[in-house]
Amino acid sequence: MTKNVYTVGQVNAYIKNMFTQDFMMNRIYVKGEVSNCKYHTSGHIYFTLKDETGALPAVLFAGNRKGLSFDMRNGDNVIALGSISVYERDGKYQLYAKEILLDGAGLLYQRFEALKRELEEMGMFAQEYKQPIPSYIKTLGIVTAPTGAAIRDIQNITRRRNPFVQPILYPALVQGEGAAASIVNGIYALEQLGVDVMIVGRGGGSMEDLWAFNEEIVARAIFECSVPVISAVGHETDITIADYVADLRAPTPSAAAELAVYDVRQLQGQLLTMQMELNRRLGEKLQYCREKFGEFERSVKLLSPANRLNDRRQMAADLADRLALMMQQRLTASRHELELYAGKLEAMSPAKKMSQGYAFVSDQAGRGIQGVDNLQQGDLLTIHMMNGRVKAQVCEIAKEAAFEQGCGN
Repeated sequence: MTKNVYTVGQVNAYIKNMFTQDFMMNRIYVKGEVSNCKYHTSGHIYFTLKDETGALPAVLFAGNRKGLSFDMRNGDNVIALGSISVYERDGKYQLYAKEILLDGAGLLYQRFEALKRELEEMGMFAQEYKQPIPSYIKTLGIVTAPTGAAIRDIQNITRRRNPFVQPILYPALVQGEGAAASIVNGIYALEQLGVDVMIVGRGGGSMEDLWAFNEEIVARAIFECSVPVISAVGHETDITIADYVADLRAPTPSAAAELAVYDVRQLQGQLLTMQMELNRRLGEKLQYCREKFGEFERSVKLLSPANRLNDRRQMAADLADRLALMMQQRLTASRHELELYAGKLEAMSPAKKMSQGYAFVSDQAGRGIQGVDNLQQGDLLTIHMMNGRVKAQVCEIAKEAAFEQGCGN
């Protein structure tokens, strides 16, 4: 009996495993004409790709219908992207399509849209991954062709805006075979060199001319670059995959240079304005400090012991002056009052009365005689006159009568 006998299922599973391990069979583009195209009620599309040499069964499952941007019909020439595997039940291999593109004039656009959707789903266009473009740079990396309008425009604008910025060119192929790899090498080289910012681009052209900037390897190199990248591909209306992945898109290479290189003259003007404003504020602050210092200085002087002593001395001097003035005023008032009393006294003075012809009469005890009530005849009296005195004896007493000449001793 023959050894190593396998079942049909085992053989089909083994063949399927062979297809699964073949890298090329897992992602392959197949070109052919559509035949036997059937849209199933489940949403799947079954069809056959054929050419003059053979035919290949294929299926596009409903979950991958977003990879079909047109209504596929028999006779269409298409390019299908997918994997080839074995359907174990029937023992047949077929193409499991994920994307289907029209062949011919619309192929490039279909490929562009397909890669754009794929990279967008991977998050490579997300804004959170965009690096900010530095405002002030010293070195500018440029990945473009060494000849042409793009490099001339970038160099001229860089020189005009800021002659201190050093442009570093990586002369890359930007069109044709090997262009995508050349652009990627340029990005890696300038990244290793450590430029501050990088411009990746070229002048305008057809979609075929710009196709290198729609390649996935270029998109990934831009996305993974640690240096901020500005894309500048073609004219303002030209859009490439590189524009979506780059940190900043410029409509033209000239605009990219203006975005990357700051205008040193404008910066100098801003610095001059800032310097003037700073000087103005410093002047105001200095004046404020001087005024505050003056206030503090005056406060210190006022609070110093010497000033306080001088204040007390001045206060004592003022009080002494006020006391002297008050004493003088008091003395003057007292003198005036004394003069009034002196006048009154003088008016009442016996001497003055006697000088006017009056006399002062006293008894033997020296008491003044005011009237006749206490007198008796024979009393001895002393009459004081201006220039002497006279001893007299009362001879007669008469009330309210004229004075009569008395008798002498």
